[in-house]
Amino acid sequence: MVKTDQLNPLKNLGNDLPASVVVFLVALPLCLGVALASGAPLFAGIIAGIVGGIIVGLISGSALSVSGPAAGLTTIVLSAIDSMGSFEAFLVTVVIAGFIQLVLGYLRAGSIGNYFPSAVIKGMLAAIGVILILKQLPHAVGFDRDFEGDESFFQSDGENTFSELAEAIGFISPGAFLICAISLIILIVWDKPFIRRSRFAGKIPAPLLVVFSGIMINKAFKLSNASWQIDKDHLVSLPVSKDFAGFVSNFTFPDFTVLTTSNCWIVAFTIAIVASLETLLSIDAVDKLDPFKRTSPLNLELKAQGISNIFSGLLGGLPVTAVIVRSTANISAGARTKTSSIVHGILLLLAACLIPSLLNSIPLSSLAAILLMVGFKLVNPTLIKNMFRKGWDQFLPFAITLAAILLTDLLIGISIGILVGLFFVLKTNFRRSIVSVHHNGNYLIRLTKDVSFLNKALLRQTLREIPNGSNVIIDGTKPAFIDQDITETITDFRDGALSREITVEIKQSITATHPIFKV
Repeated sequence: MVKTDQLNPLKNLGNDLPASVVVFLVALPLCLGVALASGAPLFAGIIAGIVGGIIVGLISGSALSVSGPAAGLTTIVLSAIDSMGSFEAFLVTVVIAGFIQLVLGYLRAGSIGNYFPSAVIKGMLAAIGVILILKQLPHAVGFDRDFEGDESFFQSDGENTFSELAEAIGFISPGAFLICAISLIILIVWDKPFIRRSRFAGKIPAPLLVVFSGIMINKAFKLSNASWQIDKDHLVSLPVSKDFAGFVSNFTFPDFTVLTTSNCWIVAFTIAIVASLETLLSIDAVDKLDPFKRTSPLNLELKAQGISNIFSGLLGGLPVTAVIVRSTANISAGARTKTSSIVHGILLLLAACLIPSLLNSIPLSSLAAILLMVGFKLVNPTLIKNMFRKGWDQFLPFAITLAAILLTDLLIGISIGILVGLFFVLKTNFRRSIVSVHHNGNYLIRLTKDVSFLNKALLRQTLREIPNGSNVIIDGTKPAFIDQDITETITDFRDGALSREITVEIKQSITATHPIFKV
């Protein structure tokens, strides 16, 4: 049972405010990276992060999820901008996609999120953990050719996750590597019980200390050893405006002259469907990670995402979804309510306005260390052991989902995982729907649950193997539904039983939708 205090934002500021700083530091480079990958202005990523934090945070019923621009949409956005002819035209599709999501919310389409198997969701979380580790290792050693937040296996530059790692070995920056190593030590030590119990640790979250340490160490490199100094290519890169007019100039507004073109609506529906699926998957995963096991209202979440995408498109931002990477960072940092998400959006806005130069001194290797720890917690060995102990019908969907997401992307991997999970569900129901036992020439064929045409082959095989001269009881009292294919199979067996000297007794429920024989 969740206590009232656990839901009261005012009584949880001590947890939420430090967590918002952590999420802000993680979200900032991700917003820039997704924009870069999407072929959009960098500031479009910041706008989406601000809108996702503030507007979704205010409307959504999810306590811990964080929304913003998603790496899973980069390919769609990149091709959409090209097909629409301009970024301004593309923004119209984002606005329309928001209205579509709003309609889906009112149509109560959010319930689709309840049909994803638990093993697949856990596989998705583990995959995100592995991706975080693999994608952040290059940043940890100072190889920042690719943007933060790249979650696809195959990349636009022809590299893939593993070839990128191999190439990074030849570009190790001693300064970045040392900062990441020290950052990891801080994160590990800060998580020890004797540190967590101290008042000092409670007031200063480890990720914040990591960022501050990274900045100070790099300044020390600059003063003592220029060769180890981290240059601007390995630091956070936020657009710097000289004045308010320059800040306002970063906003781009939609070109509604394309509203009547068919391509505009096709792109809008694509963005709406993909963004909605990614949001629902992320929300389901976040609810499983919530220490208080709260359940988010999915239809309200679709409405919140729809409204945020309308605003994001109107202001020149990228499409917004609930994002699992930022959400897990939020949970790991100790957030309890959606105040953390809202404040992180406000921090993005203030940072873009007031202190871009200061933020641009944060080493990417410091942020990589934070995400490496988040990734490890998502894919820790205990989780894998527990899934293996649950049996193959749970472990294989988990493992295949993990591998598929790692080698493709989030949506394709989830789709493969669901198909595998569905296969095991059908297999289990297929085998357990019909039970056969026998003793001394007496056979009992029991239909244990509702049976359909999928069970026909197994039933035929079972009946075919009954030897001549046997006594057979077919018990159909359990199912409320018996498919016509099953009744015909049993009727054919009964009609041919006399020639084989087999006696057949049939028991059935008079309430069955399709009784074996009409009473």
